[in-house]
Amino acid sequence: MRLAATSLTIAFAAALAAGAWAPAAASAEEAPLIPRASFFGNPTKTAGRISPDGKWLSWIAPRDGVLNIWIAPAADPAAAKPLTDEKTRPIRQYFWAQDSSAILFVNDKGGDENFLLYAVDTNGVRKALTPFENTRVFILGVSQDRPDTVLVGVNNRDPKWHDAWEVNLKTGAMKEVFRNDGFGDLTADEQLSVRLAAKVNDDGSVDYYRVENGRAGARPVAQVSFQDSDTAPLGFTRDGKTVYWTDTRGRDKKAIVAQDWATGTTTVVGESDRADAAPALFNPTSGKLEAYIVNYLKNDWVAVDPAVQADIDFLKKELKGEIGIASRTDADDRWVVGVDPVTAPASTWLYDRKARKLTKLYTSRPELEGQTLAAMHPVEIRSRDGKTLVSYLTLPAGSDPDGDGKPDKAVPMVLFVHGGPWARDSYGYNSWHQWLSNRGYAVLSVNYRGSTGFGKAFTRSSDGEWAGRMHDDLIDAVDWAVKGGVARKDRVAIAGGSYGGYATLVGMTFTPETFACGVDIVGPSNLKTLYDTFPPYWTSGLSIWRKAIGDPNTPEGLKLMQDRSPIYRVDAIKRPLLIGQGANDPRVKKSESDQIVEVMKAKNIPVTYVLFPDEGHGFARPANNLAFNATTENFLAKCLGGRAEPYGTALSGSSIQVPHGVEYAPGLKEALGTR
Repeated sequence: MRLAATSLTIAFAAALAAGAWAPAAASAEEAPLIPRASFFGNPTKTAGRISPDGKWLSWIAPRDGVLNIWIAPAADPAAAKPLTDEKTRPIRQYFWAQDSSAILFVNDKGGDENFLLYAVDTNGVRKALTPFENTRVFILGVSQDRPDTVLVGVNNRDPKWHDAWEVNLKTGAMKEVFRNDGFGDLTADEQLSVRLAAKVNDDGSVDYYRVENGRAGARPVAQVSFQDSDTAPLGFTRDGKTVYWTDTRGRDKKAIVAQDWATGTTTVVGESDRADAAPALFNPTSGKLEAYIVNYLKNDWVAVDPAVQADIDFLKKELKGEIGIASRTDADDRWVVGVDPVTAPASTWLYDRKARKLTKLYTSRPELEGQTLAAMHPVEIRSRDGKTLVSYLTLPAGSDPDGDGKPDKAVPMVLFVHGGPWARDSYGYNSWHQWLSNRGYAVLSVNYRGSTGFGKAFTRSSDGEWAGRMHDDLIDAVDWAVKGGVARKDRVAIAGGSYGGYATLVGMTFTPETFACGVDIVGPSNLKTLYDTFPPYWTSGLSIWRKAIGDPNTPEGLKLMQDRSPIYRVDAIKRPLLIGQGANDPRVKKSESDQIVEVMKAKNIPVTYVLFPDEGHGFARPANNLAFNATTENFLAKCLGGRAEPYGTALSGSSIQVPHGVEYAPGLKEALGTR
């Protein structure tokens, strides 16, 4: 399996952050109120790609208001046509078949994350390649050597485990090539043969087994401790002689390691002592590593191949912002490149390597061009026990005339907490930061312990610390902002999704005096019921979750879960709370929001509960996102005193329901009545 093909599934926005310049600032009062739809409505175009043969350009764009896949001849981008015709659920992931005859994409139903695989050829003829029910499919590999075949993982036999199947793109025929009875991740080569299978043990360690002729060996060829469990294979070079790993064994920060498959000899090919080394570019033909990224405060590109270094230097010089390489032709003569300038909307370009020429393809959100967007300031905050918390601060327009990252006077602030928790905040355009700063708030995002990218010790220091030291980090960041004159102590809100939603509930229950209000999006309220309702295909990772939040099979672990669950501290809530939930969420079930709302309702504690019956873990449909964010900004305006765009028609086209507490959300009842 070519690593380059795998990298095409990684969204540019998640891969890169940006360096910024700040335009002349207007005051927060003078800056025009930017419509919510400019931040959260459909982009004009996004996810640009070029076909492997270089003949086609593709992107995702609205068709009748729903995001669909479009293509155009590479020689004539204006002659674009839609390939798909989704009516309700937006398409968010796609990639080209290796022979350039079709585009492959996945989609689910109503946010249930049962992603199925579809193909649509360049004439718009669509085919369901995995026509199953209650099945989650993911791509294991595509191949230049076998361009008419794709390798997929399918859990229709046993929902806990994904078997590996070959799918013929021409006929749709499927062939099982690896029967999976207990393995998590599978790694395949260019011939689409499974070569490595990972098994997570009860203690959180991981064993890797060689696979030959569809069977795993009896003994592991690599053993990784729980502390090093982020060590994992990245994939094989095209000749199958080298496998790349991201590796923390014997070190703190992730390195990129090349291993000779025949001898087992390893060579470090990418590393840093500041942050993890993350693979960025693999040669589209050979599969060899060409460049990687080290992301501490901002992204740093490190080229392994001198030729690629010249390209990166040219792109960074010509494009003002941080660059991301989204796709490349097999001939490697043209790239699709994105640039994020932070204080202007992202744009996508076609890069001719030989001619050293850039041609602009599109700006994703042209309605933001010329608007007053805010700079993002990377900051390092010290936790009470001496850890460095890499964080990002955005200030309201006009509050910081000299651009030193500190307002002239303290302003209301939103602490926006990332999900995961095994993820991270990065430098770059952030729709929540820009939206809320436009409304008059400082926005602070903190890489609390458990965040990834800063070494295994930092990530693993979160184990057993949900609502403990992880929350202390957030409080320390708030204290930093208050003491530094950034935030008003009485005007700080907390908000976030998934783990960020949990952190919001923890903030409202464990430290109820700290926050003026909270916005919880799909956050768990009870760690025991969260664990009990994880989807079956998470089985291989449950031992890691037991390390993180407690083992419900032991008295000590069960007590830890209870002690760190907001639902048992509802009586402490003193400030307004808004909860948003997708009814079909497979990760954090609807019951997580239902149960805390029911307890609050029984105790006559005000809470507003907003539910979307056609959403899952977050809100994919722009109409729903706009409806929830209209509710959020009017809610925040009341508790923090910032600006808010009136509801207007924000609820139109959404599936919004309000099972409880409509009277506590300013303007919501009236807006519901005008739908």
